[in-house]
Amino acid sequence: MPSLTFDNVTKSFGKFTVINDFSAEIDENEFLVLLGPSGCGKSTMLRMVAGLTEISSGELKFGDEVVNDLTPKQRGIAFVFQSYALYPHMSVRSNIAFPLLMDNFRWWHHIPFVGGAVRRQLMKRSDIKDKVERTAEMLELTDYLDRRPKALSGGQRQRVAVARSIVREPSIYLFDEPLSNLDAKLRMQMRAEISALHARVKKTFVYVTHDQVEAMTMGTRIAVMNGGVIQQLGTPRDIYETPANVFVARFIGSPPMNIFAATLTDDGLSVDGVPVTNSHHIAHVLRSRDLQGVSVGIRAEKFSVLTSPVFTDPDALSFAAHTMLLEHLGAETVVGFKAGQAPERVDVGAAASHQLHYARIPGEQHYEIGANCQVRFKDSDIHLFHPETGERIER
Repeated sequence: MPSLTFDNVTKSFGKFTVINDFSAEIDENEFLVLLGPSGCGKSTMLRMVAGLTEISSGELKFGDEVVNDLTPKQRGIAFVFQSYALYPHMSVRSNIAFPLLMDNFRWWHHIPFVGGAVRRQLMKRSDIKDKVERTAEMLELTDYLDRRPKALSGGQRQRVAVARSIVREPSIYLFDEPLSNLDAKLRMQMRAEISALHARVKKTFVYVTHDQVEAMTMGTRIAVMNGGVIQQLGTPRDIYETPANVFVARFIGSPPMNIFAATLTDDGLSVDGVPVTNSHHIAHVLRSRDLQGVSVGIRAEKFSVLTSPVFTDPDALSFAAHTMLLEHLGAETVVGFKAGQAPERVDVGAAASHQLHYARIPGEQHYEIGANCQVRFKDSDIHLFHPETGERIER
């Protein structure tokens, strides 16, 4: 059950750098999720851990051992691919047992008729048979051992792929977007099953995904990647509540964090050119850092949207806005709005513009499109980011 250490790991293809000088330590039994958009380098990182892609520079360690030059088999890893990669002509039992048969492979198994006879004998061996049946029971596949993959559902095929990977009892488990081919219901089920598997085997998991829900619900730590660079490495809670920069803030959360362009005024602060009441404290923070402008981040669930205020909260910050979009999701309502009073004629088609911000309100709420409203929030709900670098500004 080794730990993972990345020591200045870099991967380049010619002049193009995919992973740039990455260093991190992943503890034993940890569930690390590599999260980021397509093309950010997360699958390349996973393949370097597996030994399927060479490291250009730096060292990768399993525990205290440098594994740069070890083959995938020597590293003792399990790899679950995005596609199920099952052998269609084999039964579930044979698919699961295949890595164990390969461990006993000899060159003369290529001789016609001899290889088939040897494989049948190996399948009857008590140690191999017991491992296959124990693994199948762990993933609730016992009733399907004699079926072929074409007779299984998508979720069952994915479980067979996982079973085939774990039957050798590896030290590290690697998953490359294993749930991307499943529908929403099956993804939820498989998330729970993979999390339960991690709790049972108590080994190190490295999981690649572009789905933030998978990352937030499964990982003990998340590495958010962009352009081959780790933007932030931390627990799901840390990344959601204290994003390191604007990219992380916008990538994590649904809807994503609202980012406003804010500037200093004589009375405090304005966002998107609209004055913010009670913003003198934030203005003081900016002046203390010699900043005339800042990017202000606020999570959608932190907003209150009031069309007819019935009370005044002396501590609340607020600004004028108008509604542009309404999404009823049953347990909550997502309100899209723009800062400032509504124009005489509201262009509903402009709802897709980049200036649209979002509030997430509990329950079924009703707002008229184009209605003027007041958007309220608390001082403690505000995240500040540097207007040029996008890096977080601690208050």
